[in-house]
Amino acid sequence: MRLSVFTVCTPDLTPEQLIAAAADAGIEGIEWRYAGIPADAVQEAPSYWRHNRCSIDPKTSAEQLQTIRSAAKQRGLRSIALVPYLKCGDLDSAHQAFDTAQQLGASMMRVGIPRYDRQRHYEDLETEAIRYLSSIQELASQYGIKALVETHHETIAPSASMAMRLVGHLNPAHVGVLYDPGNMVHEGYENYRMGIQLLGSYLAHVHVKNAGWLRSEERWQCQWLPLLEGSVPWEQIIADLAAAGYDGYLGIEDFSGQFGSAGMLNHFAGVFREQLQQHGEEAQSL
Repeated sequence: MRLSVFTVCTPDLTPEQLIAAAADAGIEGIEWRYAGIPADAVQEAPSYWRHNRCSIDPKTSAEQLQTIRSAAKQRGLRSIALVPYLKCGDLDSAHQAFDTAQQLGASMMRVGIPRYDRQRHYEDLETEAIRYLSSIQELASQYGIKALVETHHETIAPSASMAMRLVGHLNPAHVGVLYDPGNMVHEGYENYRMGIQLLGSYLAHVHVKNAGWLRSEERWQCQWLPLLEGSVPWEQIIADLAAAGYDGYLGIEDFSGQFGSAGMLNHFAGVFREQLQQHGEEAQSL
């Protein structure tokens, strides 16, 4: 397993600064957030969702994309994924995003699935998603980039089993699942090893963050927490991934704010490199 970073969690860094910080931390892959900065957010302090300086704007030129790709390569990093915020059914935007991902040299891209807000019946949303993903599979095959469905709360795929309902009829060479245990603290928890086994060849990527349920003003709320302080038992998940033979990336997406961006990357790399080494040694001794 190798380490990557999703640039949504480094909003204060420019792409050039992120490449340098990731390389210094020993991280090998970059997942680029694909979104513009709203005009009314430009003067704001850097933030994950609005003034994120480490995003690739959809208006970025081919020359600028090549510059980013070359800069990453020079530091020994790969742009492994593009992570846009696509809406289910919007094939035009998906086509543009696939083209951008290809120019960056990425091998994966997240695609859209319906949200679940109690307003529409699940079966209608599932039918819509399956139709869309069938068309996405054709684009993924055309571009040579695997489309990813993320396990995410407040969508129709909050868990591994629900994600498999959407992708299980498709070719895992072209469509896979981005497994996110941190999101599954909010909604969608299943036994981790069982979920990983269920995904099988559809398991394409893993996001790393943590969360927990806290009592506040007579109600329970789920909040993002530091990497080693939430409900997700990362040591166990690494063991489960290793047992399944997973050899892809573990991508940090830490929203806790425990460290600055560079410190967060170093902390993640240090902790997970040690865990991976331990499990590598265990595997060799079996």
